[in-house]
Amino acid sequence: MALTASTMLPLGTQAPDFHLPEVVSGKVISLASFADKKALLVMFICRHCPFVKHIQNELTQIDRDYSASDLGIIAISANDAKNYPDDAPDSLKALATQLGWQFSLCYDETQEIARAYTAACTPDFFVFDGERKLVYRGQLDDSRPSNGKPVTGVDLRAAIDAVLAGKPVNSEQKPSVGCNIKWKPGNEPSYFG
Repeated sequence: MALTASTMLPLGTQAPDFHLPEVVSGKVISLASFADKKALLVMFICRHCPFVKHIQNELTQIDRDYSASDLGIIAISANDAKNYPDDAPDSLKALATQLGWQFSLCYDETQEIARAYTAACTPDFFVFDGERKLVYRGQLDDSRPSNGKPVTGVDLRAAIDAVLAGKPVNSEQKPSVGCNIKWKPGNEPSYFG
């Protein structure tokens, strides 16, 4: 496990489009799938990462808390499933079913979408406004698997609530930290220097 931080994609960046298979339904989900939503949360997660396991119950709670709101949510796993079989689509489907997730959980087999978003770690969070401009990228909250702080989702929730209320999002944002995305051999993006 390599501890990795978000790349902190510049605020105002337009959301890259995607067309990815949803692991539970098999439907293809795209940016246009959320056209009627005022805000969009894009999360890069996986199944095996201890940082994601640490927050997965809060992701379930966010899913429930915002299910009737104007927020669209998509989670994407881009890990190399050949070398990390826990992150293969069937395993992801089992996780989504077990936790009762209603949001779309998609698999990015080519890793092109993770690269387009400059995703670096799991978890990595991106919130876009109604025009699909980036207004938040960073951590869920200050909790980490070993620091004893409670998982509250306070940072991410504040950004979502601001967008839904039509208010500006605080531009002081802390990077998310987690396991590095497991890139396929030779597929590591250039933004890692």
